[in-house]
Amino acid sequence: MSVRVLGIDPGLTRCGVGVVDVNPNRTATLVDVAVLRSAADLPLEQRLLLISRGLEEMLDRHQPEFVAIERVFAQNNVSSVMGTAQISGVALLLAAQRGLTVTLHTPSEVKAAITGYGSADKAQVGTMVARVLGLAEVPRPADAADALAIAICHAWRTGASGGTLPTGAAVPVGTLTPAQKAWRAAERGSVSPVTRSVKR
Repeated sequence: MSVRVLGIDPGLTRCGVGVVDVNPNRTATLVDVAVLRSAADLPLEQRLLLISRGLEEMLDRHQPEFVAIERVFAQNNVSSVMGTAQISGVALLLAAQRGLTVTLHTPSEVKAAITGYGSADKAQVGTMVARVLGLAEVPRPADAADALAIAICHAWRTGASGGTLPTGAAVPVGTLTPAQKAWRAAERGSVSPVTRSVKR
C-alpha cells in the first residue's frame, strides 16, 4: 500500500509544496505540486496569512499521512532565513492541528536520498525528481522540484513506504534505485536529459 507525503520547501516569497504517493518498492507518483507566493511589499502578517492559506488548502485537499519540511539553516542573509523559519513554523502548526507527524530533513539528506550524492546541485536534484516521478520535464521553479524531493526523501529515508535508503551522504552503487542508476547514467552522457515541463 502506498503512503502519501506532503513535502514543503519553506520560503516567504516562494514556498514549494509537493505531494507524492510512494509505494513499498519506492516507486513514486506525482499527486500535486504548487509554489505558493507572497509579494515582498505586503505586511509580514499578510504574507504569512497568504502562505498559510495555501498550505491549508493543500493539506485539506490531499490528506497526506506524513509532512516533511526542509530544515532551516543559518545563512548570511538574516531576513531570508527568518522568512524561511517563519513559514516552517506556520507549516508545523497547521500539521499539528491535523494530527500529522512532521519530520525535518536537511538539504544534504534530501540530496543524498534522491541522487546518491549529498552535494548534488539543484539541477541534478530536479532531473532526478523528474525521473523518479516519470515526468517529461523537471518541475519548475526549483522550489517545486525541491518540495517533491523532500517528500520522496521522507518516504525513502524513514521507511514510511516500506523501504529505506542508507542515510549517509553517499549511497553505495549496489543500493541505488533503478531511477538513481538512470540518473547516474545520464550524468555520464548515456541517457538523454529531461527536457519537457511538468503539467499541473
